[in-house]
Amino acid sequence: MEAENRLAALGLTLPAPSTPAANYVAYVIANDMLYLAGHGQPGDTTAPKRGKLGRDLTTDQGYQAARMVGLNLLGTMKAALGDLDRVRQIVKVLGMVNCTSDFGEMPLVINGASDLLVQVFGEKGRHARSAVGMQALPFGIPVEIEMVVQIETL
Repeated sequence: MEAENRLAALGLTLPAPSTPAANYVAYVIANDMLYLAGHGQPGDTTAPKRGKLGRDLTTDQGYQAARMVGLNLLGTMKAALGDLDRVRQIVKVLGMVNCTSDFGEMPLVINGASDLLVQVFGEKGRHARSAVGMQALPFGIPVEIEMVVQIETL
């Protein structure tokens, strides 16, 4: 319960896992790896749920949106694993930012999720990462993130 205690200390509550919006599953476990599909924000956040960075949203608003996407990923992770302490290592994060062609602060936006992962998991939360700009994301969301996690097998 160490990871969940850290979440509580941050004043954060895990959202219920979101339902996939199309023909895919939210996660797949293969051997000791958990693959999390691309996630947006949970429905009950105050961070902007629609918009394009560099036009509609500031970098700070994008950071907050990415933090909430990270929380949504943790909610799915908890549902998949039963216990966040089964995480051995956050291996890889792919952060996609809905942005204008001249916006270049994608890494600063995706730091919202990366910072949360380190706060919750400590060194196990440090990960390889890509932060890329996209012309559009599903339903106009500002940030989508997918993740690969090494886990303790049962």
